[in-house]
Amino acid sequence: MKQRIITGIIAAALFIPFVIYGGAPLTILLYGLATVGLQELLNMKGRSLLSIPGLISLIALYAFMMPDEWAQWVFETTGYVKVEFAFLAVILLLIHTVVVKNSFTFDDAAFAILGTLYIGVGFFYMIETRAAGLDYVVYALLVVWFTDSGAYFTGRKIGKRKLWPEISPNKTIEGFVGGIVWAIGIALILNYFVDLDKPILIIIIVTIIASVFGQMGDLVESALKRHFNVKDSGNILPGHGGILDRFDSILFVMPLLHFLHFI
Repeated sequence: MKQRIITGIIAAALFIPFVIYGGAPLTILLYGLATVGLQELLNMKGRSLLSIPGLISLIALYAFMMPDEWAQWVFETTGYVKVEFAFLAVILLLIHTVVVKNSFTFDDAAFAILGTLYIGVGFFYMIETRAAGLDYVVYALLVVWFTDSGAYFTGRKIGKRKLWPEISPNKTIEGFVGGIVWAIGIALILNYFVDLDKPILIIIIVTIIASVFGQMGDLVESALKRHFNVKDSGNILPGHGGILDRFDSILFVMPLLHFLHFI
């Protein structure tokens, strides 16, 4: 726990200034984090980022993550939209299955594309959320962090009934609900100080949905790790695991807030 707290403080101290500043520095940082996340995902499958499929996947990842401002410049320069670059990666991966005579299979290609979509779109919407305003990205991060902390502490204190033991044996229904309550609390406190310009009822409803989706993102990552029989997605963050371990909820919540037209 001590190592986890120390790592969390250091990571937050390094990450938060980029979030506050925004713009190109944050975008470049998120590209770096997403690259590490993709490497972690491929490693679970026994594949390397420094391979032909890995580099092709990286093309798709960067295409999915491209901010609207950059995408507009690319379109004006080349005449192609980012989804076309992503589809090029799909075609190249499928061709690769033929070239290597199915030592890299269709299933491997599908895994790579789904993984890049999952990571790339999640980080793309984090970039777009920050572009919409600092208040919104602070809201999203606080909801995720307080959901995680609320679920952990509530589960430890009063948790008895298992939430999804086949996927994550330590999570409880009480912790799940506690995470939602903590998220609502911090959202209302934040709104008091910064005014999210939304009716209180809308803030509460969106926060509940975001908290649920955040916890589902965590469970999805747990299911993925259990499937590949790994404890953590990586070891870049001592006490926390890898980038995907720390951003699993955020990758679900950031797109959701846009889909709900909250941002």
